[in-house]
Amino acid sequence: MSVILAIESSCDDTSAAVLRDDRILSNVIASQKVHEQYGGVVPELASRAHQQNIVPVVDAALRQGGVGRDEIDAIAFTRGPGLLGSLLVGVSFAKGMAQALGKPLIEVNHLQGHVLSHFIKEADDSEVPTFPFVCLLVSGGHTQILLLRSHFDIEVLGQTIDDAAGEAIDKAAKIMDLGYPGGPIIDRLAQQGNADAFHFATPHIAGYDYSFSGLKTSFLYFLRDKLVQEPDFIEQHKADLCASIQKCIVDFLIKKMEKAVVASGARQVAIAGGVSANSLLRQRLQEMGQRHRWKTFIPKFQYCTDNAAMVGIAGYFKYLKGEFADISLPPYAR
Repeated sequence: MSVILAIESSCDDTSAAVLRDDRILSNVIASQKVHEQYGGVVPELASRAHQQNIVPVVDAALRQGGVGRDEIDAIAFTRGPGLLGSLLVGVSFAKGMAQALGKPLIEVNHLQGHVLSHFIKEADDSEVPTFPFVCLLVSGGHTQILLLRSHFDIEVLGQTIDDAAGEAIDKAAKIMDLGYPGGPIIDRLAQQGNADAFHFATPHIAGYDYSFSGLKTSFLYFLRDKLVQEPDFIEQHKADLCASIQKCIVDFLIKKMEKAVVASGARQVAIAGGVSANSLLRQRLQEMGQRHRWKTFIPKFQYCTDNAAMVGIAGYFKYLKGEFADISLPPYAR
């Protein structure tokens, strides 16, 4: 039996979780509303908010998990990638607490945490993937197709060569002045629109790699031309625009992933990361799985966005291997 306290502060969510082995006991997240008025995350404001939130969030996670500080066996923390100022808060807190309690530290890669979130158990009968399986990791900062042969034997089959899928979705939302965060807003409006109303071409990239910078630019030029002719074009076609851009991005993601899975020979597929909360992506993954008779794994919404539970499960598997971090390790942004 091991008790892992996990801390996540890579961007604008302060989170702490407690796991007993691979079983989740608590997962507390404090989101930051301060960024909404700016239409995106302001790094300096994010790090200040982490400083305010970290102590009460960790305290709440321990209380909700029914665990005392003396019961903690190790402290896992996100070392990177992420916003350096935000990471510094979580890393420094983890180091200080580990020293005070005399507990070992476990560094976790943020991206590995997203992928390994599928192994978090909420009950004894929770179903988890078996190896090998292919996971599409898709978020505001990263888009990768990964082949997992074990928890830490991970091969990158394909990835974006420029912008991430989530970044493209957020940019589309910003162009249309929909608010922040843009992904959930576009997803909600898309369900009211016609996905075939407009067509946006996707780039032809060799292999299993992605590119989204051109798609963002073409969407911007498309709207610019339309607004010259019809100033209220966005307001009149908002739902259809959201549905069309979402379909374009999701179909592009799934098409590449499907080819990669077939070539890999894997029979199980999964998605992870913030964009894995997108309703159309979840639907398309299930449809792809049904076509090929692949077993599909879709994370619960609370494990899609940044959270400490995913840091804790990655930390648990490292704990089993005895992989502990030196207290001198700095965070890394990329």
